[in-house]
Amino acid sequence: MAISSPYPPHTDGPRPVWWRREWVRHGALAGLLALSGVVILALVRRQTGTEGFLVGLGLAVVPVPWLIAAFRWLDRVRPGPWRNLLFAFAWGACAAALIAIVANSFATHWIATATADPSGADTLGATVIAPVVEESAKAAAVLLVFVFRRRDFTGPVGGAAIAGVTATGFAFTENILYLGNAFGTDQSIGTSGIVSVTAATFFVRGVMSPFAHPLFTVFTGIGFGLAALPRSRRLRWLFPVGGLLLAMSMHALWNGSAAFGQYGFLVVYGGFMVPAFGLLAWLLIRSRQRELRVAREELPVYVYAGWLAPAEPFALGSLRARRLARDHARRFLGGRPAARAVVHYETTATELALLRQRARAGRIGPDFSTREHELLVTLWQHRASSRPALEYAAHVTAPPPSPVTYWQRYGHPAPPYAGYNPYRT
Repeated sequence: MAISSPYPPHTDGPRPVWWRREWVRHGALAGLLALSGVVILALVRRQTGTEGFLVGLGLAVVPVPWLIAAFRWLDRVRPGPWRNLLFAFAWGACAAALIAIVANSFATHWIATATADPSGADTLGATVIAPVVEESAKAAAVLLVFVFRRRDFTGPVGGAAIAGVTATGFAFTENILYLGNAFGTDQSIGTSGIVSVTAATFFVRGVMSPFAHPLFTVFTGIGFGLAALPRSRRLRWLFPVGGLLLAMSMHALWNGSAAFGQYGFLVVYGGFMVPAFGLLAWLLIRSRQRELRVAREELPVYVYAGWLAPAEPFALGSLRARRLARDHARRFLGGRPAARAVVHYETTATELALLRQRARAGRIGPDFSTREHELLVTLWQHRASSRPALEYAAHVTAPPPSPVTYWQRYGHPAPPYAGYNPYRT
């Protein structure tokens, strides 16, 4: 497989019509989300009252930064752009929440009217209607990113980050409603402090289970992430559908735990939700480690072609070395702009490694050469500010000298520096 020239061909295509231009689509989407946000906040404030709304808003925001930071940390090998996360959070908090509150209320009211059983309608709405409606509404954000930002979907970890942030936004709006109603209950019965309904609600939703909604929707994101990996057409559609069905099933089990008896919630929480959360976190971290391994194994060929320095594949395949490179750039090579340049360099190199892995496995897309050109040119343009930091990190974290085996593994001739140890002082 040939290595690209650093000079990609220049092509000028016809200008798109006005309604297909990117700024028009972005403006329309931002307007839709803003309108949804105004409507959903008005609906929540009408149910909770102004004072309850403000109390709920203040408490609901507490777990949000921690959850977003956790998903950003999970996706730090090849972090997607912040605009995707901003869109995902806004969709979950505004559009998905509005769809859910309208559809759930309508469906529950219709069932209660048709069956003349309000209690049964509430149970059916919580265990069947709500999981289907809410997970579908949240999945729409993942689908939009998957369709229009396909390059940002490199695997299950990226999909899980988008889905998790979407669910975090949804849970934020939902928590405002629940906490605001709890505050209204406290006002009516005269309770306050640690024994109040508000405190109990916050403990359950903000302390014990802030990960509930993200955990459900992450399965949908993993399904889309697997679909982004080139596979057969059948599997490409089965993964997102299977992930969505699994998210709905877990959501239904969680909502229905109250019907399992006095200790049903604790049984589902301790026997199912916490183990599922731990297993999923372990699988996603393993997937992240796979991306690092791909960087170590695929990037040496670009060293042989002269695009990368000999020490870079090792540094780019280690989270510790990446962190040291960013810290070194921030302290000694130009502050925060230099650190951001290193992050951009690391992200581009990881994407290049994943692209080449797919190509070497025979799954070359029609835009492979163009995309490889783009990534290599981006690396070359940022090498002056990023290469010293990565070489420093590789030197600090260097393993004992070992023979170069990549070339023999893939049938390449040994490069001139095969016996050179770039980490030795």
